[in-house]
Amino acid sequence: MPELPEVETICRYLRDGTSTTPSLLGLVIKSAQVLWQRSLATPSVDEFYRRLPGQVITKISRRGKFILFSLTRDSLLIHLRMSGDLLVEPADTLPALHHRILIFFQNGKRLAFNDARKFGRVWLVDDPEQVTGGLGPEPLAANFTAEDLYQRLQETHRQLKPLLLDQSFLAGLGNIYVDESLNLARLHPLENSALITELQAVRLWESIRQVLTEAILRNGASIDWVYRGGDFQNYFRAYDRAGQPCIACGTPIQRIKVGQRGTHFCPNCQKRA
Repeated sequence: MPELPEVETICRYLRDGTSTTPSLLGLVIKSAQVLWQRSLATPSVDEFYRRLPGQVITKISRRGKFILFSLTRDSLLIHLRMSGDLLVEPADTLPALHHRILIFFQNGKRLAFNDARKFGRVWLVDDPEQVTGGLGPEPLAANFTAEDLYQRLQETHRQLKPLLLDQSFLAGLGNIYVDESLNLARLHPLENSALITELQAVRLWESIRQVLTEAILRNGASIDWVYRGGDFQNYFRAYDRAGQPCIACGTPIQRIKVGQRGTHFCPNCQKRA
């Protein structure tokens, strides 16, 4: 599943455009086509068709793993889930096999939501908080401090790995970047959050921000056919490196299952208290 850096990279692609693809900012929506109805979480298909035409894309941003298009009157949110992708294409080309929703613009382009595994969802709402209201703070936000993280860790008694994956605790982190952040912070994935000291919380806060910032600069990680363009996978410290030497101490990285998720850590650097 694309995580915060991959979603941020896609937002940047849609917002800034490329040498061959225009930015979507300022484009006027002409019409839409829903090719697989379950991809549209809300509203109904008929209402979707009725509300979109004439609206202008005024802003493209990210909240957690959601891509948020601010429109003239509404907000369009997209969650890519396991295999979703967004493509800017000529409006007159035939839809690809896995295209699920098409949004056509007056300039002859279209935005295609492609999703082979059909887990991704699209929402059109008047207030984005209807969809994102339950998310935790943004880990890279200026107002999210190490003290905030420490207090949130103390308020629960949960293992660190599942807690950091919980989007209501902290928005945007997934399996890759939790493993990477915990390794850099030298914290065991099964450690109890309430046992984390203030110093460890500062280290974790710094590690999360460092890992995410570097991953965004590298356009995220390309580790599956659904990711594109990034090279952060070449700089992993722990994730997907089972049996390989720890970058810090040389001890082989171990892989265990935590909450049904493959989890990678260094047994020497990341000892439990």
